[in-house]
Order: sequence, then C-alpha cells, then structure tokens
Amino acid sequence: MAAATANRITDLRDLDAAFTIREKVFQQEQGVPVELEFDEHDRRDARHYLARATDGTPAGAARWRETENGVKLERFAVLPEFRNQEIGAVLLRAVLTDVRAELPNAPVYLNAQLRAVPFYARHGFKAEGDMFVEADIQHYKMVLE
Repeated sequence: MAAATANRITDLRDLDAAFTIREKVFQQEQGVPVELEFDEHDRRDARHYLARATDGTPAGAARWRETENGVKLERFAVLPEFRNQEIGAVLLRAVLTDVRAELPNAPVYLNAQLRAVPFYARHGFKAEGDMFVEADIQHYKMVLE
C-alpha cells in the first residue's frame, strides 16, 4: 500500500482542494467565520500544502508564512475521515522540511488548538505562555524547540 503524501502546492486545482478542506474543517465543522478563515495571506505570501491519503484523495491542508517573529505554521486541517492515519504528521514533516531548506535559522511557531497541543508536542513543539481564544477556540502558542 502506498503511503500518504504531502507536497507544496504548485497547481491551482490543488490549491482549490486545500481551500475546500479548510472550509470543511474550520467553517463547517468548527464554526470559524469565513472572514477569519481566509485572509490576505492566502493569495499573497503564504506557502500552501496539500496532503493526500494513500489512495490519492485530498485529505489535509496547511500553510506557512514569514512573520516578524519567524516562520508561522497555520491552517493545519485534516478531514475527519482521515484523522489518526498519520496525515497530519506527513503534512507537518513536508512543511518543516521546506521551512528548514528555505529559512534554516528562523524560529518556527504556531497557534495550536487545545486538542492539537499533544500532536504538536509529539513533533517537537513546546507550549509557551497562557491559553488564549481565537475564533471561539482555545489555543496555545507553540514553538519548535
């Protein structure tokens, strides 16, 4: 059986698939307002990624961008039917590989939803500071050690 894959998006159809995944997870499942989910960075400076399940079905999405504080990983989403199948791990590895190649010395951070904190902790991130609420969802800032 083939393994799940994740790659930087270079094709508009893949970008559309990634946006559809984010819409399903963040807007439909979690109730995040569209104006908070899609922002100016999507079309301007973010690098987007699409993960595919073993059968090639689009299953997860993510993006990263440079900020004044380093590299911020954002919009990690895996469709419910593909969770707990290593899709998130494959996606995170693909993103971090590219970040390290492009900006090897930049600090890497993200705002993790409370339920995702253990996932990121397993992958080398450490929670920093107090919990905060974004889009009515509890988060922690996490920094790659």
